[in-house]
Amino acid sequence: MKKQRIVVKIGSSSLTTDSGTLSEKKMRDHIEAIAFLKQQGHEVILISSGAVAAGFGSLGYPSRPKTVAGKQAAAAVGQGLLMQAYISLFKDFSIVPAQMLLTRADFYSEERFRNLYSAMTELLERGVLPIINENDSVSIEELTFGDNDMLSALVSGFLHANVLIILTDINGLYDGNPKVLKEAKKFHFISEITDELLNVAGQSSSSVGTGGMKSKLLAAKRALSLGVNVFVGKGEGKEKLVDILKGQGDGTYIGGSFQTQMQMKKQWIAHHSQVAGIIEIDEGAEKAIVQKGKSLLPVGITKVIGVFNALDVVAVHNQKGKIVGRGQIYYSSEDLQKVKGLPSDQAQCYSINQRAEVIHRDNWVTMSKERSLI
Repeated sequence: MKKQRIVVKIGSSSLTTDSGTLSEKKMRDHIEAIAFLKQQGHEVILISSGAVAAGFGSLGYPSRPKTVAGKQAAAAVGQGLLMQAYISLFKDFSIVPAQMLLTRADFYSEERFRNLYSAMTELLERGVLPIINENDSVSIEELTFGDNDMLSALVSGFLHANVLIILTDINGLYDGNPKVLKEAKKFHFISEITDELLNVAGQSSSSVGTGGMKSKLLAAKRALSLGVNVFVGKGEGKEKLVDILKGQGDGTYIGGSFQTQMQMKKQWIAHHSQVAGIIEIDEGAEKAIVQKGKSLLPVGITKVIGVFNALDVVAVHNQKGKIVGRGQIYYSSEDLQKVKGLPSDQAQCYSINQRAEVIHRDNWVTMSKERSLI
């Protein structure tokens, strides 16, 4: 089998008991499968939930806490317990795990985004297993991510993974809740995530997790937009992950055989950068950048909204107010006000690098429907 880069996401319910403690039996099953996958020559990145679920029992909570402070406290205790268990169990397979705790802020800055990529690449080249979790003990917004589902999609995208495997306690996606509806039908393959699918997807039924099928579908939609195919399901035994790669997994396969992966720079612009302002363009400019793949020039700009600096990321709207895309801009808002609508030769002296382009096509991302959802 060809060497691949695989992101494996394991949810809380697949790691813990209902009482909130880590299940060594469940963890060992996953670890044996990951070790076997690495033995086949594949690179593996593990996105592991379980910190809150592992910690709340030690704090005396009878069930997963509902308050933000309770979740943060449980995560602070549980993250150490989770990593301690991973280190101990992976030692039997001579695998060194490395902990990485992330928040959305780590994706906002292009510099931090690139530093994260460099660190992850170095770990993989050294044969280390990166174990990533949301930094739940300090991050409020991250707790709404959907039990690491969306984080696993973002990580798989920016690391240019071949496959994202989301392991859960249900063997795939259904057109209804299989725990309630006996007639619910399983989807063995889904080519794309539609609004109809999202409407029938449910939330988590687990007392120790936060991510339901809807969060997995949203994560799959994001992963597909980044060029990564997805599997959602379950399995047992050391060969379960290898079986999934062979197309024999017990779950749902999402996507096609071929995807176009988005460059890291454009991933940051599209999904992680913070928009500093808005510029409006005319119909001719919209056709040039969307249909012909051209750069955006000053002559096509009709309006500048907000205050921003050169090299900030801005949203680009057409004259109907619809978002067209995002891009990293070569002009400040002050200078762009002076040159909007002008020919390139009259405008380029105001550019930070004396270029005619307002947004170069290499720093531009057309916003499709799925990219604007989250």
